[in-house]
Amino acid sequence: MDHNHKITIKRSGSKPVVRIQEKDGVYWLTYPRLEAEKEFLHGFSTRLGGVSKEHLYSMNLSFARGDRKENVRENFQRIAHAVGFSEEKMVFTHQTHTTNVRKVTEEDWGKGFSRERDYSDVDGLITNVSQTVLTTFYADCVPIYLVDPVKKAIGLCHSGWRGTVGRISQVTIARMQEEYGSDPKDILAAVGPSICQNCYEVSGDVIEQFQDSFREKYWKELFYQKENGKYQLNLWKANEIILEEAGITKEHISVTDICTCCNPQLLYSHRASKGQRGNLAAFLMIR
Repeated sequence: MDHNHKITIKRSGSKPVVRIQEKDGVYWLTYPRLEAEKEFLHGFSTRLGGVSKEHLYSMNLSFARGDRKENVRENFQRIAHAVGFSEEKMVFTHQTHTTNVRKVTEEDWGKGFSRERDYSDVDGLITNVSQTVLTTFYADCVPIYLVDPVKKAIGLCHSGWRGTVGRISQVTIARMQEEYGSDPKDILAAVGPSICQNCYEVSGDVIEQFQDSFREKYWKELFYQKENGKYQLNLWKANEIILEEAGITKEHISVTDICTCCNPQLLYSHRASKGQRGNLAAFLMIR
């Protein structure tokens, strides 16, 4: 059930792309295009419905932001129950803005949540094992969901500006091709809730890397310079271009209309909070 009327959301664009869901006071976001694929489950958490306090209010999903462990565990249990997966079958990334993608199976269940991770520097995950909950973390960076309904495989990756320059979503798609025989034309993709261009000011050295990574014909869409010498950067558009260049068809790509920084009451934003925040999480699973 859609409870948009209860919460004020600032959106980019006139037609809603992302839906807000609610169960037992827990709110999360979904994409109708991915919801239509009934063999898959996905969600993106909000900051509403948890037990964390003060600047971490309330659904903080990070053990590394100074929260009490029991609060974080309770938050994960609540979001898992609401969305419909087992928290014991989650597999976490170890995000350090790399383009490293790890293939995971049931042998990895619980890593990062109830067990130590035996890997580091992993910003993307892929699997074809049902019930395995790929789990990645955010507070402005871009989640990329990848669903292959033909080969029954999924990928989920964390794409900040460094991951976007390095084209982690393209790397993830290539791994799905290699491991599962996925055809990019079959893959459905979603660019998840993250910081919008109006909110994302960067310096010239970041833009130089985007100029190296993207053809000049895209530069006008990707960034513009302001009077202060800084630039406004469009990570949503950049990731959409990467997905298309990786072979995903335009009609298979859903791009968020919800910015983390524009909606600080609903979502954690590193920029909006000046670093005083918890973490959101993206979840993706084959049923």
